[in-house]
Amino acid sequence: MSTPAVSRAIAVLLFSERKSAREAADIAYRRVVEQARNPVFFTDYGVPDTLDGRFELICLHAFLYFHRLKEDRPRAGRFCQSVFDRMFADFDRSLREMGVGDLSVGKHVKRMARAFYGRVLSYEAALADDDSVLAATLARNLFGTIGGSEAIADAMVAYVRDAVRALRGQLATDLLAGRASFGVLSGTSLSRSTPLAVEAS
Repeated sequence: MSTPAVSRAIAVLLFSERKSAREAADIAYRRVVEQARNPVFFTDYGVPDTLDGRFELICLHAFLYFHRLKEDRPRAGRFCQSVFDRMFADFDRSLREMGVGDLSVGKHVKRMARAFYGRVLSYEAALADDDSVLAATLARNLFGTIGGSEAIADAMVAYVRDAVRALRGQLATDLLAGRASFGVLSGTSLSRSTPLAVEAS
């Protein structure tokens, strides 16, 4: 039978573990956002510097993080859920700061969640396929109807493949602490290349 002192010690330990887990999820999400906001994506790769473009880049990098941690389930499951919750809490906050009314925020967030899950499914399938499929998937999601160029599509494919390899080479303990590296993102002059038609989904 535990004593009050032991019960208090266990409660403190559990609280500390939960706090550490929340902090790790927060660090991981900030790392996702930091990478997604790299100006090179907008200036050189031609991703639209819009709400949609920024949302798509966050979705892509969150997917890459979660994709890597699939290898470390079940222990990574709770962490991934915490990062997901942190991400959508931030989306909720951003919508409110933009002036979206309380009654509409929930609907917007649900649409964003459906969009994110759709991206996860499409990126999972595309990664398992050849580069042309991955290029088409990235073009459809990142560039929408504006189109990119073949050179941009090829560069984005190379970046995503490199990011997958970079994340795979990192220890699970580091990733679960929020310490992730997506690899090197180099600037290019690709945004001036000939546009590539994007097929409607």
